[in-house]
Amino acid sequence: MAPIFATVNWTDGTLDAPGMRSLVKKLGQLKQVFSDQSAHAQMDPETVVYRVWWWEPVEAGTEGGLFWGTTEILPGKVGKEFFMTHGHQHAIRDRAEFYGTVSGEGMLVLRDENGKTWYEPMRPGSLHYIPGRVAHRTVNTGEMPFRFIASWPSDAGHDYDVIATEGLGARVIEKDGKAVFVKDGEQ
Repeated sequence: MAPIFATVNWTDGTLDAPGMRSLVKKLGQLKQVFSDQSAHAQMDPETVVYRVWWWEPVEAGTEGGLFWGTTEILPGKVGKEFFMTHGHQHAIRDRAEFYGTVSGEGMLVLRDENGKTWYEPMRPGSLHYIPGRVAHRTVNTGEMPFRFIASWPSDAGHDYDVIATEGLGARVIEKDGKAVFVKDGEQ
């Protein structure tokens, strides 16, 4: 197989690649993600929370292949909870992933299989290695769009149900004007 060429704008994370794919997640699609259901119900379900653009240079499921993508989470909150991605764990549990922050600021929230939950601050230039067997989601804690790039194995797959049923064990909320990582039960 011959190498496949693409271009990344390292300033804003945009990608120009053959066969680009994209998705948009709106507030109405993320009802189960936010804890304050009353606040969620009062917001416009068409509000865009995040967008993802990605490139699959090999077929999904190809062992040894890699995908590349950019995620942008818009600023906002549902109640006191900051806008975030749905979050996932890989369907093939031992698959790792890299995230690199391009612009804005946020938090990477992680939970291992033993239930340990922690976060890593994300700011321009930060690079995050997410080991296999770790569920993860990203949160925009700033006032501007938060963008990061990612690379993951093409056979990793995504399991969204594990977070929907078990949660991550923590939330990122605004408290006294600051983004605060709060473990479940400590709010």
